[in-house]
Amino acid sequence: MKYYMAPMEGLTGYVYRNAYHNFFYPMDRYFTPFIANKKMSSGERRDILPENNEGKCVIPQILTNRSEHFLAVAGELTQYGYDMVNLNVGCPSGTVVAKGRGAGLLEDPETLDRFLYEIFAGYDGRISVKTRIGMEDEEEWKDILAVYEKYPLEELIIHPRVRKDFYKGKPRLDAFSYAMEESGHRLCYNGDICSAEDLQDRKERFPDLDRVMLGRGLLCNPFLIEMSKTEDDVGRKTADDAAHDHMQEKKERLYAFHQEILEGYIQIMSGDRNVLFRMKELWFYLGDCFTNADKYLKKIKKSERLVAYQEAVDALFHEQELR
Repeated sequence: MKYYMAPMEGLTGYVYRNAYHNFFYPMDRYFTPFIANKKMSSGERRDILPENNEGKCVIPQILTNRSEHFLAVAGELTQYGYDMVNLNVGCPSGTVVAKGRGAGLLEDPETLDRFLYEIFAGYDGRISVKTRIGMEDEEEWKDILAVYEKYPLEELIIHPRVRKDFYKGKPRLDAFSYAMEESGHRLCYNGDICSAEDLQDRKERFPDLDRVMLGRGLLCNPFLIEMSKTEDDVGRKTADDAAHDHMQEKKERLYAFHQEILEGYIQIMSGDRNVLFRMKELWFYLGDCFTNADKYLKKIKKSERLVAYQEAVDALFHEQELR
């Protein structure tokens, strides 16, 4: 099984990716938060610089519905050594969809078809797609998948929800089953894998599935993959199994992971406020690692200086156990 880290804006930039890679089960591919403009910003460029992503397979993601913008960004990425990019056809955000980007591209399969034709005609590298299965109704998926089947995608990453679902309700697994039966592409499953049991469920439901993308579940529990190892994956473990079974070792590793992220942001951001904003975003997910974190998370949220923030974090790690 291959494992991918989903792109999550504001959260899974290179500081987070590097720290995760250093302390937890390494991903086969890491996807960057989307690049949405014709020209990369300084922050987006810093995120994809090869020197900030050593030792990992990193795939830049592009969010656009204009082929000239896609080709401009892809061309610039080529200069940094990237020969593969990912197209975002799944973001359900209202502001994104209103501009016909992300999941908004699914509104009209003919428009999607024309866009894909233009970018494949103009780009020499490999293109993968991360998609939803429609805008309003699962019945849209058949026509959308037929469009994808016309192009030589590197792989098709499917989040089996329609846009109106956002992230609510259960994934529409029948739609993924349809793709497994009808598609000639390499398929990757994405959506609601939040526990080892969820991962096992997907493996059992789709025996031929050989790659999954993890997003919110991995942010909530960075130990997720190593908790769900099967015998065929034993050779890829990055640390001694016995050590991983000890809760104290896991807590120390999680703390070191947190500290590396914190130090990384301190180095590239100016002022406590900017660093704290980013770290508080992370704790929206990371708090799930602990049995009873609420009062500590309130202190973390209220902290206005790094000293107070660090005190609250240290208290949480010292006084609470991991789940």
